[in-house]
Amino acid sequence: MNTRPRVLVCDQDTQTVRALRAILREAGFEMDAAETAREALDRAALRTPAAAILELQLPDGDGVELCCRLRDWSEMPVMIISSASTVDEKVRALESGADDYVTKPFAPRELVARLGAIRRRANGEEDHARFELNGLDIDLAARIVRRDGREVHLTPTEFRLLRTLIAQRGRLLTHTALLKHVWGVGYAQDTQVLRTHIANLRRKLELPDGLRLIQTDHGVGYRFGDCGRDYLAHQPQARAPEMSHAPEGRSDASSRRTLELLKAPE
Repeated sequence: MNTRPRVLVCDQDTQTVRALRAILREAGFEMDAAETAREALDRAALRTPAAAILELQLPDGDGVELCCRLRDWSEMPVMIISSASTVDEKVRALESGADDYVTKPFAPRELVARLGAIRRRANGEEDHARFELNGLDIDLAARIVRRDGREVHLTPTEFRLLRTLIAQRGRLLTHTALLKHVWGVGYAQDTQVLRTHIANLRRKLELPDGLRLIQTDHGVGYRFGDCGRDYLAHQPQARAPEMSHAPEGRSDASSRRTLELLKAPE
């Protein structure tokens, strides 16, 4: 009996599907592939997957619409993947219920790390009460932050912002979502206020080795940790599929395309 977690992948591009199958298998997942939104909904209804990876552009709709339909009856973690990297598309996906958005071409290790992060959050496996890394100790329950043993003073607003980011560790949170949650709906468009407080947190918390705990997705929002160096350093590397064993008749152009997908900069 196969006990591997099953990931539903909806993408009509055969090269992407082939690459994802190899990446996910290496990372310990089983993959169920669908080419259309209708097929993906049918497969999810027959057997609920542990997570879903959805292409933004589909023959019969798009990944955001599909995510919304899955959200009608399931809380499965959903990742959107796409070569479209516009701010508007990312914000639309995240505010429609997607847990993460990864731009093609992607690095295999990053995709696996982000998939693991959204699954842990969905399964309630993250312990957000305490965060420790390289001399930084954040105790949310006690509302105490220490750096190299010395207490760091945070304003009440800075602490609320930090707590919100850590509670969704690894997830990309939009500017609007952070502003509404920390400051209230009246501040939903006041991105300069958010940028100022993020800059203050970085100055107070970030470490001298250059590790950026609060990561920026320009024009979209921020995420805390998880897919940064502190997380990836502890992950087994997902190896790219062996291209020397490509099926007979597969063109050199196809091989090059898959290699480009898998060799994205990390």
